[in-house]
Amino acid sequence: MSDVRRPIKAALLQIHSIAGLALALLWAVVGLTGATMAFEDEIEASLNSKMMRVDASATGRLTPDELVVRLQAAGDFGKVSAVAMASDPSTAARIRFARSEGGTRPSSVYVDPYDGHVLGSPRGEDFFATVRKLHRWLLLPGDGNGIGRKITGSAAVCLIVMLITGLVLRWPHRARSVKMWLKPNLGLRGRGLHRSLHAVIGTWVLPVYLVMTMTGLWYSFEWYKAGANWLLARPQTTVAAMQPKAPRSGAAAEGKGQDKTEARGEAKPLAFDRVWTAYLQQENGSYGRALLTLPASAGTAVRVRSWPQDSTLESVRDEFRIDAVTGRVISSDRYVDKTLGERVLAGVLDIHRGAILGWPGKLAFMLAAALMPLFTVTGLLLYLSRRRHRRLARPPVASLVPGE
Repeated sequence: MSDVRRPIKAALLQIHSIAGLALALLWAVVGLTGATMAFEDEIEASLNSKMMRVDASATGRLTPDELVVRLQAAGDFGKVSAVAMASDPSTAARIRFARSEGGTRPSSVYVDPYDGHVLGSPRGEDFFATVRKLHRWLLLPGDGNGIGRKITGSAAVCLIVMLITGLVLRWPHRARSVKMWLKPNLGLRGRGLHRSLHAVIGTWVLPVYLVMTMTGLWYSFEWYKAGANWLLARPQTTVAAMQPKAPRSGAAAEGKGQDKTEARGEAKPLAFDRVWTAYLQQENGSYGRALLTLPASAGTAVRVRSWPQDSTLESVRDEFRIDAVTGRVISSDRYVDKTLGERVLAGVLDIHRGAILGWPGKLAFMLAAALMPLFTVTGLLLYLSRRRHRRLARPPVASLVPGE
């Protein structure tokens, strides 16, 4: 190694080691929780397969408001925040609830779309909700508005630094040799084996980790999201994406004075049926499933997300905002109208977990995330071995006794 490169690699090794020691445990937690959620949808569907299905009937299915009324009559489940409907006559409807004053969210329930009978709460929902909070916010107070979001985002930035410095440090002399890059030397023992596993497996997962971190930053920093929108979306789409509350306030202004109750300043619960009718007119019945979500704050604009029948991706969806008072469609965002860049932005979650590549991609991303603790262990062992080697390499201290 040349004299110029030696101090550079020594400095990179210091950066790599210090960042790794400081954040290895956090990365391991994020990796394991991410791997746990890789097949969340499939696991929940398997656990609740009987609950999610009903016997199709010749009688008409209830409207969203009728389902809510039947549910409220059956017991005190909490304030309804969203209703999920499906075009499949054999699929149960799902009702979700708003957070309580203490910040907790009750479990959702499946209901029979024909008679409103409560089928039960989905198994696994609370478990995965906790895992998701640990993955995104480390279970710290404030959830998405707390310090946990910034910690995981900063850890993602540091992981990018780790990937780059690790790649530079392991750059082999025979860079064109595929074997040098991708085949670990399992015949080694001790420090040599740890280094081989750390470097080679790190090369395998490096592209996956880069994708995970680059997309994960989308959920951590608003400046990152704004930059991605500016780069990939059309200007009018960027403005709408970064100002999601504008349509709601506009809808609220139009809704004022619609009835005497609101004129007196009394809050009237928003209903779903007018929104549902307007949505069906927009889609002409060509939908697979739809999720109607009430506004979290003041306003009358209900968000409707819908997925086609053959969709397996979260990102392939249409989105509408419809005034619950007037039934007017405030905004319409159809997937077919998006540019390539806007489809990439819409698919950040699918890209983040590898779903964009189908189940093989999800499996590959799950295995890569599950391997994160391997780098924690091998990195720590290499650090301890390096310290021991340096200690043994130090020259003995000269004796201070005269004549010796």
